[in-house]
Amino acid sequence: MHRLLQAICVLLIAALVTVPFVQVVMRNVVGSAIIGAEELTRVLLIASVFVAYPLVVGARENIGMSEIRNALPGRAPKYLSVMNTLCGLIISLAMAVITATNISGNMNNATPTLGIPFWVFLGAAAVGFAGAAVFHTLRLMAQITDGGR
Repeated sequence: MHRLLQAICVLLIAALVTVPFVQVVMRNVVGSAIIGAEELTRVLLIASVFVAYPLVVGARENIGMSEIRNALPGRAPKYLSVMNTLCGLIISLAMAVITATNISGNMNNATPTLGIPFWVFLGAAAVGFAGAAVFHTLRLMAQITDGGR
C-alpha cells in the first residue's frame, strides 16, 4: 500500500507541475490558454493532499505535540502517545466513512468547466482518510504491544 500511494503521489505531483507549466507555455507561446487548466490544477492539488495524508501518518510526521508529550513525567508520555494515536484513528475512520457516504449524494455533481465529477474529490478524501486509519491502526497495535512507545 505504501509504494502504491507513493507512486500515485508522484504522478499527481508531476501532473500538478505539468498542467500549469503547459498553461503558461500555451498562453505565452501560442497565445491561447487551455480551457479548464485552473480547474484541473485544483483537482490535482486536492487529490495530492488527500492521497499523501496516509504517507504522512505512516512516517509519523503528522502533528503529535511531541514536545509537550516528552516534557511530561513518568509513563504519561506513553499514555498520551497512545491516546493521540487512538484519536487519530477514530477521526480518520469517521472521516473516511462520512466521505464515502457523501459520495452517493454527489454522484451527479461536477465541476463547471471540465465536468470532473465530485466523487473524484470525495474519492481522494475517502482513500486518504481510510489509508490514514490503516496506518493509525498499525501504529496503535505497535504501541500496545511495545508498551506505548
